[in-house]
Amino acid sequence: MSENSGRILLQPLGPLDLAVAATLHASCFDDGWSEAAMAEILAMPGCTGALALAGDQPIGFVIVLAVAADAEIITLGVLSAFRRRGIGGRLLAWAADRSRASGCRRLLLEVAEDNPAARALYGRLGFSQVGRRPSYYRRSAGTAAAMVLARDLD
Repeated sequence: MSENSGRILLQPLGPLDLAVAATLHASCFDDGWSEAAMAEILAMPGCTGALALAGDQPIGFVIVLAVAADAEIITLGVLSAFRRRGIGGRLLAWAADRSRASGCRRLLLEVAEDNPAARALYGRLGFSQVGRRPSYYRRSAGTAAAMVLARDLD
């Protein structure tokens, strides 16, 4: 059930991984989610996730929600020390594969306009902008807009 490529292992995110996922989320984002929030999200029908591990160390995660023909990346994060190594791309590929297997034809996500590294990754992976949500993300110095991106899974 796990996928191994090099030293990074991807494994399904299960109920016993909620504390790990919450810790990773808090390490990757200013507004981290609690273990209870992770449990609530993963309990939604059509929701699944994966952890990326370097040996025994959790270094990244993705949560995706499949509904009808669309799937949405609810959240994706990689610890800063492990970024720019293809881990985010592998997590997105995992999410795309699971979404396609669920019958979805399109993958959506939101990214902060002020996150050029993530925007570049998503652009390289075939995502294009389909919408924008002004003042979506709270920042210490104000807000940032969310760009809504999509990619066909066909």
